Amino acid sequence: MSEVLTKSAARNIFYGGTAFFFIVFVGLVAHSVSTVNAMSESHPVTASVAGGKHVWEKHACIDCHTIMGEGAYYAPELGNVWVRFGGREDAQAGRDAIKNWIKSMPTGIEGRRQMPKFDLTEKELDDLVDFFKWTSEVNTQNWPPKVSG
Repeated sequence: MSEVLTKSAARNIFYGGTAFFFIVFVGLVAHSVSTVNAMSESHPVTASVAGGKHVWEKHACIDCHTIMGEGAYYAPELGNVWVRFGGREDAQAGRDAIKNWIKSMPTGIEGRRQMPKFDLTEKELDDLVDFFKWTSEVNTQNWPPKVSG
């Protein structure tokens, strides 16, 4: 075997590698599209979920919180807040607990991180809770690993 890589061998490696990774890329895109299509059929976005996402964005919650691991790490993960507040066991109790938590902020406890007061309407609170519920039902492959966030 020759110790020297010839120009034609280098060209063949380049073109072969490019073709291989292009095929892998197309396969991954096709898999992603089929997964998203399957999820959108079984897990639709309702008007209240979209409204909750709008509240999330309008008040820049991501500046302090993470959702599905994305965002700032100042405050707790909110992708599983529905589960953490007992929404899976008792939907109404979970809904009320999340809404009351948001309404009670800031608590004024010294030395503790405080969430600002947002003065959200009942509709905004309901939409936000629906968004959290919808987010908790997304298959994140057990992320975050702990319910506590």
